[in-house]
Amino acid sequence: MSAAREFSNRLALALTQARGYRRLAIAAGLGALGALAFEPFRAFPLLLLAYAALVLMLDGASASQRRVRDASLTGWAFGFGFFLVGDYWIGYAFLVDAEEHAWQMPFAIVFLAAGLALFFAAASALCMVAWRPGVQRVFMFAVAFTAAEWVRGHIFTGFPWNLPGYGWAISTAMLQSAAVFGVYGLSLLTLLLGASLALIGNRTRARWLPAVMTGLFVALWAGGELRLIGATNATVPKVRVRIVQPSTPQPEKYAPENRLRNWRRLIDLSSLPAAQQPTHIIWPEAAPPFLLEGNPEAQADIVALTGDSRVLMTGQVRVADEGGRRNSYNSFAIFGPHGELLGTYDKFHLVPFGEYVPGGPLLRVIGVTEIAASTGFSSGPGPKTMDVPGAPPAGPLICYEIIFPGNVTANPRPGWLVNLTDDSWFGPDTGPMQHLLIARVRAIEEGLPIVRAANSGISAVIDAYGRVRASLALGLRDIVDADLPVALAPPPFVRYRNVILLTLLLACAAAALWPPRSRQA
Repeated sequence: MSAAREFSNRLALALTQARGYRRLAIAAGLGALGALAFEPFRAFPLLLLAYAALVLMLDGASASQRRVRDASLTGWAFGFGFFLVGDYWIGYAFLVDAEEHAWQMPFAIVFLAAGLALFFAAASALCMVAWRPGVQRVFMFAVAFTAAEWVRGHIFTGFPWNLPGYGWAISTAMLQSAAVFGVYGLSLLTLLLGASLALIGNRTRARWLPAVMTGLFVALWAGGELRLIGATNATVPKVRVRIVQPSTPQPEKYAPENRLRNWRRLIDLSSLPAAQQPTHIIWPEAAPPFLLEGNPEAQADIVALTGDSRVLMTGQVRVADEGGRRNSYNSFAIFGPHGELLGTYDKFHLVPFGEYVPGGPLLRVIGVTEIAASTGFSSGPGPKTMDVPGAPPAGPLICYEIIFPGNVTANPRPGWLVNLTDDSWFGPDTGPMQHLLIARVRAIEEGLPIVRAANSGISAVIDAYGRVRASLALGLRDIVDADLPVALAPPPFVRYRNVILLTLLLACAAAALWPPRSRQA
C-alpha cells in the first residue's frame, strides 16, 4: 500500500513539475488517452484519470510567472490530443471522393482538433482566475470546463460531440440520469468526479470530495437500475415500423449507372414479406438516388409501395425555386397511402464543410468545396412536429441534428423522433457507433422513442430509456421490423431544460470561491 502511495505521489509530482515542450507532450498524451473513453473503446476510467492528471498539471502552471499562458497551452495540448483521437473518423468523409477532397483530409483533421482545443485552452485560462490549493480548484475546474463544453456545443453552429457524459456508455443505468440533468449536467458531475481524483493522497481535509463524488455516482447508478427495472415495454398499438438499410457504398450512390439498381434495392427491401406487415416504412437520409419530384416512374413505385394503408418516410434531396434562386435542401418527406405527399421537413442544422462552406466564396477560391453537396444546401426553419397517419406525431431529425441537447423537438411535443442518417461517410466503426450512442442519450433526455434509419448502419429502434429494441449492424443490407415503443411523460430535463444545469454550475462556482483564501482547506 505504501509503495502504491509512493508511486502516486511521484507521478503527481512529475505532472506538476513538467515544463516546456515536455509538459505539452504529456498533456496531449493524456487527452488522447481520455478520448478512448468513448465508443467503440469504452475505456472510461482513462477519462477520469486524464482529468485528474490535467488538474495536477494546472497546479504546476498556476505556480509559474506566466500562469494564464502556461495554463492555456497545457489545456490546448490536452484538447488537441483529445479531439485528434476522438474525432479522427471525420477523415473518412474526405476519402469518399478522394480525387476531389483527399488532399484536404490531413488539414481538416489537424485544424479541427487544433480549433476545438481552443475551448479547453480557454477553460484552463479561466481556471487561473480562482485557482486555489485544495478542494476549491476541483470545483473551479468543473465549472470552467463545463462552460467550455457548453460553448463548444453552441458557437459557430456547435459541435457537442464526445461530451464527458457520453463516457458513461458503459452503463445504461448511469445514462438514465440524463433524464434529470441532461448530458451537460451529467458532464459537469463527471468532470467533478474525475478532477476530484487529484485529491487522493492529499494531506488536507479535501480528501472527502472523491469519496462523496463516488458515493453520488453509486447512487445515480442505483437509481438508474431501479428506473430500468420499472421501465415499461409497452408499444403503440397497430404501429409496425420497417427500417430499410440499403448499405449502398457512398461512392456508388449517385453514379448514373447505379441509380436504377439503387432505387430498386430500396423498393425490393421495402416489399419483403413478413408475418406481420409493416404499417410505416422508413428509409435513410437522402435515400432516393435522384430527385423524386418530376419522376413519374419513381412516384408510381411509391404509390404501389404505400398501397391503401402504408406510410413511407424517407430522406430526399429537394429542390425549390425561391425568390429567383434554385435552392437545394436535405429534406424529409412523408408519403401517405396511394403515394400522397403529406409533408416535408428541411434540415436546419447543416454540417459545416459537408453541406455548406462557411465563407464559401472566399474558400472556394482555394479549392475548398462542400463534401456532401456540390453546390451546398440551404437550411430549413428549425425543428418540426409532423402528423403521421396511423401513428403519433413525429419529430424528424436528419443526420447530426440529433446531437444537440434540448434542440431536437418542436411545440407541440412529438410522440417519437425519426432520425435519418447516412453514416457511411464516417467510416466502419467509431463515428457511427458514437452517433448511435448520442441518439440513445437524446431518447433518455426527451423521454421519446427514436427510430433511426442509417444507410449503412447502425439502424435501430430505441425506446425512451435509451435501450435498443431492434437494430441492424454496420454494413448489413437488410430490413428490421419492430413495434414502436411508447413515449414517456416529459422527464425533468424536458420540463426544466437548463435550470438544473445552471443551478449545479452556480453551486460549484460558489464552492470554488468560498471560503475566502484565509479559511481554505
